[in-house]
Amino acid sequence: MFHLLDIIGTIAFALSGALTAMSKKLDLFGVFIIAFVTAVGGGTLRDVMIGSTPVGWMLNLEYVYVIGIAFVLALVFRKKFDRLRTSLLLFDTIGLGVFTLIGLEKGINIGLHPAVCIALGTMTACFGGVIRDILCTEIPVIFRKEIYATICILGGIVFFILKKFNLENDILYLITSLVIISVRLMAVKFKWYLPTLENE
Repeated sequence: MFHLLDIIGTIAFALSGALTAMSKKLDLFGVFIIAFVTAVGGGTLRDVMIGSTPVGWMLNLEYVYVIGIAFVLALVFRKKFDRLRTSLLLFDTIGLGVFTLIGLEKGINIGLHPAVCIALGTMTACFGGVIRDILCTEIPVIFRKEIYATICILGGIVFFILKKFNLENDILYLITSLVIISVRLMAVKFKWYLPTLENE
């Protein structure tokens, strides 16, 4: 199930990147590249920072195939995706929870401090979107609107608090991902945003 959710998250992020690129009127190659970096950008940056090379998608080409499938789906059904925004939001949110956990686990496995593990989890979940927005000449959405990265940080804190109670890993992962998913969905529903700062 963990692997399945990872694949679903990869598809959702790749679709997000492809649709963003098409809204910017990029060519086919540009659309594919944006889809690719959105899906694996955060994980790639994380693996490079912790010295885990070759990075994950180079060792498992399943991710490349999945991104290719998402790219084709985005091209074929681009006019219908407006009707599927709720589904995409749900998949994206599941991906957010799963990728945060993957980053946390990577950090724990090599003995990093919990604060650094939380940073890795946040980076894994969010930085593909940051790279997407920068390449599409936009201020990354996590810096100007949604409480996206903040939710990952909250999930990481919950994870390490619960870990002190010696819960089984499956229960620990389930509760943490449910916290991230629930808070994300509530933030979208109730329009929770961090305040913006402006010069007087």
